[in-house]
Amino acid sequence: MIITGLSLETLATLVSLVCALRAFQLFLDFRRLLESIHHLPGYRTIIDHLSVLECLFPPIPLLNLGHDHSWLLKHAPFAERGLDIISTVSQWFYVACWPKAAGSLFIADANVIKDVVWSRGGRFPKPLGRYAILAFFGENIIVSEGDQWKRYRKIAAPAFSESNNTLVWDATIQIMLDLFDTMWAGQEEVVFNHSVDLTFQIALFVIGAAGFGRPITWKEDAVVPLGHQLTFKDAIHTVTQDLTLALLVPRWAMGLTKRFRRARLAFDELHRYLTEMIHERQVSQQEDRHNLLSSLLSANDDDNLSKDEVKLSDSELIGNIFIFLVAGHETTAHTLSFAFALLALHPDKQEEMYQHIKRVLPDGRIPTYNDMPSLAYSSAVFNEALRMFPPVSVVTKVSTEDTTFTLADANGTMKTVVVPKGLELALDVPGLHYNPKYWEDPFSFKPERFLGEWNRDAFLSFSGGHRGCLGRKFAETEGAAVLTMLISRYTISIKDEPQFVGETYEQRKARVLDARSILTLAPTRLPLVFRRRI
Repeated sequence: MIITGLSLETLATLVSLVCALRAFQLFLDFRRLLESIHHLPGYRTIIDHLSVLECLFPPIPLLNLGHDHSWLLKHAPFAERGLDIISTVSQWFYVACWPKAAGSLFIADANVIKDVVWSRGGRFPKPLGRYAILAFFGENIIVSEGDQWKRYRKIAAPAFSESNNTLVWDATIQIMLDLFDTMWAGQEEVVFNHSVDLTFQIALFVIGAAGFGRPITWKEDAVVPLGHQLTFKDAIHTVTQDLTLALLVPRWAMGLTKRFRRARLAFDELHRYLTEMIHERQVSQQEDRHNLLSSLLSANDDDNLSKDEVKLSDSELIGNIFIFLVAGHETTAHTLSFAFALLALHPDKQEEMYQHIKRVLPDGRIPTYNDMPSLAYSSAVFNEALRMFPPVSVVTKVSTEDTTFTLADANGTMKTVVVPKGLELALDVPGLHYNPKYWEDPFSFKPERFLGEWNRDAFLSFSGGHRGCLGRKFAETEGAAVLTMLISRYTISIKDEPQFVGETYEQRKARVLDARSILTLAPTRLPLVFRRRI
């Protein structure tokens, strides 16, 4: 017993010694990181802002920032420190079952961000390890770099053509007309407790038509095709609703609950539908209909590839079309909801938009894609919603070499920021979009800022530079068409609810514009009323 006690005591001593040595090593690494960035002002925390552990705790000073801190704080941290680059250095970044010190730079300076996103030679690539989970449907343009990314982009880029943009516009217009003439027919007032219930449907139908060449109607019959357990509509709708589950819940755990099983079935069904569509298109002799899937497959044909180019596998095709369409569907739906709420909160801007549409379409005719440039206010509202509510708060890069950034501080004095090799860079989108250096009165809803000249380097909703979103025009076209059709026929207001009687305008504004960022930024709840114009 004595020997056992001594052995346990010795073991405990050894464990304590190892822990103490590791803690001391973490402290030294923490100090070295601070010295490597010349003690640039910023955050000092125990848990790193990009660690998985970050999601387990609310924001606690010195412990962690909170995963939503960029969205919640916007430009305030930069203003407090007088410089549009700040640092975060943490003692605990849990990786590979072993903690280590970690650091990164948050950047809200448009010129520095421009240098980063337009850099060549692989100086600031994406840290692919942080995006690997997005490859669960197959390798794709989001989770690739270098030659692989160039290969994906070369094949994918032709799919986002003017022909497809026209299809997006025409499909969106028809979807809105069907909404008005069927679901809303005979109703002077339509109420939604959460506007995302409407915008998710609209975005889903646009994807069906312009993405897959499969139009979905508002009253589509729920007929499940032979060999399937869900309709295409139900499969893609469930996938887009439960996208976060697939990213956060391991495959082996997807059978534990009814919702998990439903999500797993939907992902399997969508994969099956996409595989069938790919094979059907590959053997079909029909003329290309310019939807994204057909265009992507056409660009991947042997006749359109040079001898040294390798075709995308079915897995790669599915992975890319999934990223382009399903992930993009969620961001467009949320942006439209924010745009509706902003117009409802600012009836003067809503009226200005309505009058603008009437000037472009005085006879009330149905707008065509050729009218889109003239319907500038619709596009401006969509862009302003994207500025105020960017879908992604942080675009992450990593420096592959020692370098420096030079920028002016709040007093106009030029400062040099040291960037050691291996340091991660967090391009802070809310910090940039609410930076008063680029956007006058940034917390105010002013669509007119996008009607004239504006700083395109200070707008990062679609990322930027070489890695800018290929689907940008797809989203912009859909957004402008939806807003034009809706405002031309309906007014939007906030739903009155008895539990909020007596709240001030500012309280109502804060409530309905409340948002949270999980995978992308989403409204918490937007209760809206749509009234038919007389």
